[in-house]
Amino acid sequence: MTEKDAGTLTVCFTGHRHMEREEALRLPALLDSVIRELYNRGARIFRAGGAQGFDTVAALKVLELREQLPGLRLELILPCRDQTAGWDEAGVRTYRYIYRNADASRFIFDRYIEGCMLERDRRLVAGSDICVAFCTRSRGGTAYTCACALRAGLELINLHERMRGQGSAQPFPSGMPGSGSEIR
Repeated sequence: MTEKDAGTLTVCFTGHRHMEREEALRLPALLDSVIRELYNRGARIFRAGGAQGFDTVAALKVLELREQLPGLRLELILPCRDQTAGWDEAGVRTYRYIYRNADASRFIFDRYIEGCMLERDRRLVAGSDICVAFCTRSRGGTAYTCACALRAGLELINLHERMRGQGSAQPFPSGMPGSGSEIR
């Protein structure tokens, strides 16, 4: 990974592997807007964890915008080298494309071991300033990462809330670790 310059913000992504069709169709345009907004605030490093679903859409959007936004970087923090075991061919092809085109990448473990995905989530948060999430549930890996981000004092932007048109600062889904904290 690269050393970050003073004043440069780092953003991590976390989100569900599966989402409603309507949400998935709206997500690229919303990510475009949020990434540009954060870039204008000084964000240059965007981190993704290589999962299918939201992580993939976010990483592809960063790669697309890199041509238009000088200094924009995609860094991958990957749980294990065999992360794509069991994925379909199209998913593996997309993963490899993102991996080849990322500015930096790091594998935490050589092989899948219990807890490697959660370790990936913690490392995404560590050293980040902002967490951009697509979180609709109060349980699971995305909720865990959001809770880690809140505990670490990161600004949390939940795109699901933006899609619902509920303004910029909304409480987390009830029952979520860290409920009562405000997110954007």
